[in-house]
Amino acid sequence: MRRKIIAGNWKMHGSRAENTQLVETIISGFAGDDGAECVICPPFVYLHEISRQLRDSAVKLGAQNLSAEAQGAFTGEVSAAMLRDVGCRYVLVGHSERRALYGEDDGLVARKYAAAQAKGLVPILCVGETLAEREGGHTHPVIARQLDAVLAVSDVGTLARAVVAYEPVWAIGTGRTATPEQAQDVHAFVRERIAARDAKIAADLSLLYGGSVKASNASELFAMPDVDGGLIGGASLKAEEFLAICAAALDGRVV
Repeated sequence: MRRKIIAGNWKMHGSRAENTQLVETIISGFAGDDGAECVICPPFVYLHEISRQLRDSAVKLGAQNLSAEAQGAFTGEVSAAMLRDVGCRYVLVGHSERRALYGEDDGLVARKYAAAQAKGLVPILCVGETLAEREGGHTHPVIARQLDAVLAVSDVGTLARAVVAYEPVWAIGTGRTATPEQAQDVHAFVRERIAARDAKIAADLSLLYGGSVKASNASELFAMPDVDGGLIGGASLKAEEFLAICAAALDGRVV
């Protein structure tokens, strides 16, 4: 059974006071489910404190980024082992903002994916195309290139311990959202491409959609057969909105 996963990426937002109330509300509203997981990904500086708050709850902790290096003289970087040490279960890898703003190329993303798995973290591998690439008809080749770079470094079997998130760059923080049909097309392409290597891995892989997901459009997106949940940005900073998105995912679960 594919797991329904809703991951909230807080980006560079929050304060200790704001986080406490937000997390408390999410914990109280998400009781847990055998076929679903709720993950929140706050900034590094809040991970330890929020990890303590999430203890004994059904909500999992994730990080927004990690270093490809295990340890050493890399000032400002955070390793996979450090993330595990403070209670993280998941970590975002290759988010579009990391690729666009910080120059992370496919090779570095592949190394970060491998580093996460080496320490038992579940990478949420982000893939997606720009508006120019979509309008040029290059969506599938771009997604294929991004996936293949990871699979050139890590065996396809590692996807049994990973999540893939499709986030069209043109829909991140713009208010624009891929139509359910557009999301389904890319998700189906991802699953088919992985199935060419391992059909069971592909069938069981959780594929998330990220790109201006809101409570108002979540049900329609999650109704698509290959959309197994969401990578939520701004809406995850509003507890009631985020919980409504979680509920929409559960209503459309895959068995």
